[in-house]
Amino acid sequence: MNVVEFKKKSNSEKGHSSRNKSRLLKDALFGAFMGVGGVSVIGAILLIFFYLGYVVIPLFAPAKVEFSTGFNIDPNTKILASSIDEYSEVIFSVHTDGSLVFSSVSGKNSLLKEFVAGKKTLENKITAVSSGDPESRVMVIGTENGEAYLLKPNYEISYPKDVRKITPSIVYPAGKLPLKIDKSNQPILKISGQFTDENGAIASVTSDNRLLVTYISASSSFLSDELDISYETVEVANIINPVSSLELDVNQRTLVLVTSDGVMSMYDVAFKENIELIDRVSVVSGKGKVTDMTFLSSGLSIIVGSSSGAISQWASVRDINNIYSIEKIRDFDPMPGAVLKIAAEHYRKGFGVLDANRNLSIYHATANEQVALINNVGINPVNLTFCPRSKNLQINHDNSKVSLYAIKNEHPEISLNALWGKVWYESRQEPEYIWQSSAANSDFEPKFSLTPLVFGTFKATIYSLLFAAPLAIFGAVYTAYFMAPAMRRVVKPTIEIMEALPTVILGFLAGLWFAPFVEKNLSGFFLSILTIPLSTILMALIWPKMPKVIKQTFPEGWESLLLIPVICVAIWFALMLGVEIEARFFGGNLPHWLNINYDIGYDQRNSLVVGIAIGFAVIPTIFSISEDAVYGVPRSLTNGSLALGATPWQTVYRVILLTASPGIFSACMIGMGRAVGETMIVLMATGNTPIMDMNIFEGFRALSANIAVEMPESAVGSTHYRILFLAALFLFLVTFVVNTISEIVRQRLRVKYANL
Repeated sequence: MNVVEFKKKSNSEKGHSSRNKSRLLKDALFGAFMGVGGVSVIGAILLIFFYLGYVVIPLFAPAKVEFSTGFNIDPNTKILASSIDEYSEVIFSVHTDGSLVFSSVSGKNSLLKEFVAGKKTLENKITAVSSGDPESRVMVIGTENGEAYLLKPNYEISYPKDVRKITPSIVYPAGKLPLKIDKSNQPILKISGQFTDENGAIASVTSDNRLLVTYISASSSFLSDELDISYETVEVANIINPVSSLELDVNQRTLVLVTSDGVMSMYDVAFKENIELIDRVSVVSGKGKVTDMTFLSSGLSIIVGSSSGAISQWASVRDINNIYSIEKIRDFDPMPGAVLKIAAEHYRKGFGVLDANRNLSIYHATANEQVALINNVGINPVNLTFCPRSKNLQINHDNSKVSLYAIKNEHPEISLNALWGKVWYESRQEPEYIWQSSAANSDFEPKFSLTPLVFGTFKATIYSLLFAAPLAIFGAVYTAYFMAPAMRRVVKPTIEIMEALPTVILGFLAGLWFAPFVEKNLSGFFLSILTIPLSTILMALIWPKMPKVIKQTFPEGWESLLLIPVICVAIWFALMLGVEIEARFFGGNLPHWLNINYDIGYDQRNSLVVGIAIGFAVIPTIFSISEDAVYGVPRSLTNGSLALGATPWQTVYRVILLTASPGIFSACMIGMGRAVGETMIVLMATGNTPIMDMNIFEGFRALSANIAVEMPESAVGSTHYRILFLAALFLFLVTFVVNTISEIVRQRLRVKYANL
């Protein structure tokens, strides 16, 4: 080898070496880039998961109740009833000597003290005191000579020098003069009253066991600030057994009393001319006695506590004949000791319970859970009251001591049963799955059952896949195996382009055009489901007998073009025939006929419309992946099958479908994921009613659509807001689990049919 050849070889080796180094560097950079990309995707998914969990976890945080402060208001008298302002800064209390005292929580001193009706001393002894609706803050006082007073604490708030100042006072909505409840001057043993919008009512039981209801009307004089008061007392009944509890609801329509033998009687007292007994039922078992009861904030149901510690919720329930009866809605975890006092929260369905063993427990009715239990709340507890914002709770003791407890209980209405189980809500006839997150009134009981939303999500998925999967898979098989290559090069990209069509367009067309069209031509629509395959089969039978000119015009692989006008004619024929059939047999209106004869409801924007609309959005995904899987089957397998005597269709379902099954299965799973998460079509093409009905003519509400509709309206950090995030987390987990299972199945199918 001479010097020149050696130099050329050396330069060549150097060139190869530099190119190898360049390729290795590019490979290393590309590998690092792909690795960073893959890790970033996984990291993004984990961040989404952790953020959703971060928002959702507070829903299930336990309630915390801690002692805040305590002090004596007036050691010389006992507290009969009390309340606290919304800022938990001023306590109002009614005492046995008739004094009304406002006390500062921070200063632990008296801010204002006066006697009932502004008197220096109360002439007649107080025999009964009751607090009305917490929102109105009305209290009613009964005396030993059959008189009553209505009063409420008032708090004027000002901000001198940007510091909040509360100035308390007493307001008498029915005037300062006593109301003569009982003309017989019998002592009032039990009393309950309400007053709203210049109208009020007082229910009372006298010492001789007479049940009285007093109707009050107050109006302001045009000439002065004085009130014109008129009232009338109606004797309702004579009670045989002593009355242990008496409650009048906030709407002054329902009166409930329980006697010493545990029998609850409910009266309709809305009209004084027509007071009726609704129902009477025993609410305790065995030798137990009712020790206290109270209405929840709505006044629609009542909580009953007994001497055995049992706690239950009761309400009047209307049956199909519009007859009301008292029914037990639910039982709660019992208290360790006999129930002493029950107090309802102001605006939620929660309530607190004191027992004889000095235990304090907080419950929530809808969640049916005991959210907190505190032991040893002090000596001789006799009463408790929630502050309006439910952030503090006040306990009165027998020695006029007051104890305040701070409460952190942000989401008491959440439990597994409330989210996923049947719940007996107020004003309902039975336990149900209901999603209703808001209403116009403050007494509304939130209904956060996710079950109807999950049901709607899977309903949309099932109906859309029933429509899309067969069409997409059969179309993919035909396109990949039977269609002419030139035609395939046009059809496949065209269908794939459909995937880029905005779903809002599909939802718009489905809701505003397709839904009314289906309702108007329901018979023809179902006939077309029959005529389309029949026309296709008929065309297949006629094809061998077609003239050679037509066969030459549409050679092998192009026959499907001839089916297009045939299918159009079949659809037109079905629609025309459907009009005649509907007019002749169904009175011209099939939806109405189904409703009348078979009680099958029909909603114009229903599951049928949504299933087809989502199906059109899912078809391109399933078709594209399935077609690639079928087209990728080695030709050696199909040629070998044909060579052994199998027909083309035998080759399809015994060789091609089995070999391509992993890809087809993946296509269906990806299509299902697309259907599960679809939002705009569901939002625009269905009635968004969260009902649980598999009827194809009824609507539904899906999780994704519910999130899109209600998230802008929910307050950040509220229970509603976090439950919507819980729905998103559930969708995320379902998608993850389904994809994981589908990948496992796909790998097993690949291994099973790899040797074909």
